[in-house]
This record gives sequence, C-alpha cells and structure tokens, in this order.
Amino acid sequence: MLKRLPFDDALRSTVGIPEQSELLDSSPRSRVWRVRLADRSLVIVKQITDGGDTGADADTRFAREVAGLRLAGRAAGPAVAPAVIATDVTARVMVLDHLEDLGKTGDWMPGYAEALARLHALTGSGDAGALPAWSGPTAADAESFLALARALDVPVPSGVLDELTALLDRLDPTPHHALLHGDPCPGNDLRTSDGVRFVDFERASLGNGLVELAYFRIGFPTCWCAMSVTAAPLAEVEDIYRTTWRGLTGRDVPGDLADACAGWLIQGDALVERAHRGTVDQLARVPIEDFEWGYISARERLVHRLGVVADMTRGHDRLHAVGRLSSTLAVRLLECWPELRPLPTHETRPWF
Repeated sequence: MLKRLPFDDALRSTVGIPEQSELLDSSPRSRVWRVRLADRSLVIVKQITDGGDTGADADTRFAREVAGLRLAGRAAGPAVAPAVIATDVTARVMVLDHLEDLGKTGDWMPGYAEALARLHALTGSGDAGALPAWSGPTAADAESFLALARALDVPVPSGVLDELTALLDRLDPTPHHALLHGDPCPGNDLRTSDGVRFVDFERASLGNGLVELAYFRIGFPTCWCAMSVTAAPLAEVEDIYRTTWRGLTGRDVPGDLADACAGWLIQGDALVERAHRGTVDQLARVPIEDFEWGYISARERLVHRLGVVADMTRGHDRLHAVGRLSSTLAVRLLECWPELRPLPTHETRPWF
C-alpha cells in the first residue's frame, strides 16, 4: 500500500516520512489511509477521487471539504473535527489528525447533539461565500410530492400548494450561516476521549442548523442506516442542541423545526444514496416499486417521514394542510403495503 500512498516530497517535508500505511474503507469518491510516520505518530491521508464525477466536480468536493474542516477548526475547547495538517491541491490530498474512535456506546446521542450545535455555531454572516449555501427542496420537489398523492388516489387538501410554496421560501438558506456538515450520519461521527468529532465534510455548506437537528426526528435522511428516535431521548437531544447553541451564540435557534422536517419529506432524493440523486424523480418510483438503501426501503423511510410531519403539524398555522395530507398518505401507504416495517430505533445504530 505504501507505493500507492499519494505522499509527495512537499508533504514529506511538511508532515514527515511515512513508514507504514493501511488503506481504510471509504466511499468510491475517496481513498483513505491510516499512516504511521517515522516519528511513530499517526495521521489520516484522504484523497478525493473522481468516483464517476468529472475532474472539476472532484476538485470542487476537495475544496469544499478542506474549507469545511478549516472552518470547523475554529472550535474553542474540544475539537469538533480533525485538524487539517497539510494539503496537496493538485493530487486532491489532505493530511488530517488521526482520531482514536472509542467505538460503541449505548448513549451516543447527547454527545452527538452537543457537538452538532457547536459545529453549527462556528460560523456567521461574515463567512458568507466561504462554502456553498445549503441546497434544499425545490418547486419540482413540491410538485413531485403532490404527484405522489395523486398517483396513490389521495385527495390533496386545498391550501397545500400555497403552504408548500411558502415553505420553500422559509427554507431559503440565504439568511442563515451555520456550518452544516452535510452528511452527519453514523460513521461520520467519531466518539473520542474529548467528545464527538465529525469527519467527511465533502458536502459541507452554510445554512440553518435546524436542517441537521431534524435528523433525529426525520430518521437520518442522508444515511443508509435510517433510525427513529422518540419520546424522552428525542426531547433530551433537542434540548441539548438548543441549550448549547444558545450558550454559544446568545440567541435561540432561528426557524421552525417542523419546516425543516417537511423539507426533508418532500425531497425524493433523500430516499436514495448520493450516487443516485438528481437522476430521476424518486418519489414517482414509490407507487411502482419499492427500493432499498441499506436495509431500509424507500416506502419505509417515507412512511416514517410522513408520520413525523403529520404529528408535528397538528395545529400548525403554516403547515396544517400539508400535515393532513401527510397523515392520509401514511395511512394509504400502509393500506397498500401492510408489510412495511417501522424504522429501527436509535439503539440499533451500526458502529464501524
């Protein structure tokens, strides 16, 4: 593996001489090594690869990750991400701190929620342009959601289109500048002796932190291992997030969590892994076929999200009709496919 390690003379002079390397599991869009240097210290070497993208897209992902990690490096006190030690822009290589992951723990969510809030609070309006703005649902997503209802013969209450249009306006990331990880999923959160640190910032952006706090309710929408969190644990982690944010920024978290959850609901691309996003209308596939991502099917993910939005919008002034439609759609999906399973609980999260 050492011969294949992308470690040029400039990195050797800056970081040290690599003596041993181990290629680790990673996505097709990157290669990651654990490297022992001549001084016996460990570092992580990550190279962004084309992975089916054009070279320009890979360059963009590299720049985005490095920018996100450097912004995350502002954290006072315990870090929330590995430090960037050195980079080789031409080869799309970054050398990062090695993190010693403590592994499985039964009560993983409080530390995750605190670290997520600390990450989000690191940036502000002065950082506009340092990363792309968060990319949320579009008018095409809203139309696909309504088309799904029609395909399942579910009546669309009056006012739904107006509510969805207003929702898209409220989800505009322009006024918000929280540092979003982009994919804060199990495996991208490492439990260290100093707390949780996040890795893999290829989708880092600036926006409203609520779109990632919503992961607990909506079932971790960008993750292959969808999970449900309910009752007391959910209240605890949301309180930890909000308290941490308030302590760091001096103000309450802006926006409406119900909006963030509804935004994830109407995005068909949140039913499939990254490689398949932007290819077809994923919601249009649901009445015709069920398709799995990991061990959870698209219909199972969708039923969970519909139920969450229905529960959160009872009595909600701005999403009341969307909530009623969500409730009816959830019932229809279960009538058509009664074998659909609830999402696994958070206690079953995988560990890597």
